[in-house]
Amino acid sequence: MDAEQVAALRVLLEPTGWLERAAVFARVLRRSARTPGGLLVVGTPGHEPWHLAAHLDEESRFAGIPELAPTLVRWSPPKDAPSHLSIGLQRLEQAKRGESLLVVTPETAPDPLLERVHDARRGGATVLALDRGDRQLEEMAHEAFVIGEAAAPLSFDAAQHLVSAAAGERQDRQRGLRTRLARLLDLVSGPAPS
Repeated sequence: MDAEQVAALRVLLEPTGWLERAAVFARVLRRSARTPGGLLVVGTPGHEPWHLAAHLDEESRFAGIPELAPTLVRWSPPKDAPSHLSIGLQRLEQAKRGESLLVVTPETAPDPLLERVHDARRGGATVLALDRGDRQLEEMAHEAFVIGEAAAPLSFDAAQHLVSAAAGERQDRQRGLRTRLARLLDLVSGPAPS
């Protein structure tokens, strides 16, 4: 989904209240992420949220919010995976105060994940959930964004795009879209000639 598609989705969803809910969740996410790499993103064995992690990483760079750069935590990283894709579940055991754990799952969280989420929360990490209505997970979370099955026209994937885009928005609206576009143009075109 590119920036134009996200913009069109925003226009479509404006009257539904989904944008406000995504923005509230994104603000909590942005505030809870305090250190680069301290935002841990994990899914279930059947759903690895690499796409959301990639978008958060992109928003982190474009918006100049290094704390938003996520660490993708994987259930079974391959031994030959690059370092940024080789972080396993043991990282959740090390979660501490000042870090955040974002659990992203369109399915019910399995017990081993719930146990690790509980441990991360007990260690002081802020727990956030983006899910389809998993009560056990939501009870552990400090903040949850629930995308129920009857959430038409918002799909689970579209919700992830809204959250990542909203997380990258600066609070001072004057710097908002224009600053992000200017940075993007600088990245694409290179430095201005002297």
